[in-house]
Amino acid sequence: MAASTPTPDPWGGPGWHTPVPADHPATPLLSARAVRARSHAVLDHVAAGRSPHWRWEPSRLAATVAAVVETTRASYPDLRVPVHSRWRHFEAGGADRWAALADAAGLAGEAQRLERARVRIDLVIPSVLLDAGAGAAWHYDDAAHGQRLSRSEGLGVASFDWFARGGWSADAKAPLRTDAAALAAVTPDALAGAFQVGADNPLVGLDGRAALLRRLGEVMAATPAVFGVPARLGNMLDFLLMQAEGDRIDADVVLGTLLRALGPVWPGRLALEGVNLGDCWHHPATADGWMPFHKLTQWLTYSLLEPLADAGLSVTGLDALTGLPEYRNGGLLLDTGLLMPASGALPTVLLSVDDPAIVEWRAVTVAALDLIAEGVRATLGLSAEAFPLACVLEGGTWATGRRLAAARRPGGAPPLNIASDGTVF
Repeated sequence: MAASTPTPDPWGGPGWHTPVPADHPATPLLSARAVRARSHAVLDHVAAGRSPHWRWEPSRLAATVAAVVETTRASYPDLRVPVHSRWRHFEAGGADRWAALADAAGLAGEAQRLERARVRIDLVIPSVLLDAGAGAAWHYDDAAHGQRLSRSEGLGVASFDWFARGGWSADAKAPLRTDAAALAAVTPDALAGAFQVGADNPLVGLDGRAALLRRLGEVMAATPAVFGVPARLGNMLDFLLMQAEGDRIDADVVLGTLLRALGPVWPGRLALEGVNLGDCWHHPATADGWMPFHKLTQWLTYSLLEPLADAGLSVTGLDALTGLPEYRNGGLLLDTGLLMPASGALPTVLLSVDDPAIVEWRAVTVAALDLIAEGVRATLGLSAEAFPLACVLEGGTWATGRRLAAARRPGGAPPLNIASDGTVF
């Protein structure tokens, strides 16, 4: 790949729905560094006994690490753990759905490398945005493979099949693409049909998910700097290629682009001087009261590693990204006793995503995942370079959280009762 010169301040110029120049007051919040530093500040707050919601139990860290190591060794005896990404869900039940689709569409081979990467981006961005918790009652029947799937795997395969049918394309002759015009027309009924939703198969946050896709289409159309004209998600590849240094691009650049390009998509969120902060909330333990997480956007960054590799780009600085503060990783802390509710009533109360107890739980989760990762690597005798956080998550914390939840609660439900709109958890 020919060397390129990254554009100075690529996020502050024309062609953006909401430009965020480098000197904007929101800029310090739009990074994984901000998530990590502030999360550790909240953990310090809890560990010092200043939280009315939670108690930190450091004596349980070794047991938590041991549970994660046990899961990792059972799932990956050779310790060759893939990165935590949406592509694992497309492989549910051992079926390589992407390889079959790419082959059938004539996308295999070196000549199709860049277009194949664009198609993968077309697929994975909406799929990740649809990956908030489905609820314990929902499932998806994958008739082609004879599988009934639920939760993240079901959401992943349902979105994959919808994409493969041309559901996000504005051109019937080019079904494997995601166009702004098609997304902007998505209705709750269309999503319900694609996800097999019915009275006996309810999906949490159906209307919120459909609205999120419509809003994504609108924001894409207003962001030609990234998505081109007419707007297509896969065109993000060309923007990222321009920001790369030769065949390398830093994870901060990928995440920063996603945070700015997709930030206006999130509904009803806090804003700072006209910039939607997305998955960012308030907590008094941080110096300025802001506590960013960017969970789905970081999950999307992890999920872009494989498409970008397909295009010949190596993503560097991957461990700058944080662990993901969702209910599997967060549930791991509660189910191993590393974090304990200050009141026995807390798990029974319906809590909103901006409730201080939830914000605090998520922040402690991010910080604790760093500590758990250190312990896992030490136990396995692996370095951070050989076993990055993305592998610890996949190996790993997420799977252990799911395993423990299944053993403790019917249907593997989260340990807390969260009112979700389908765009956070």
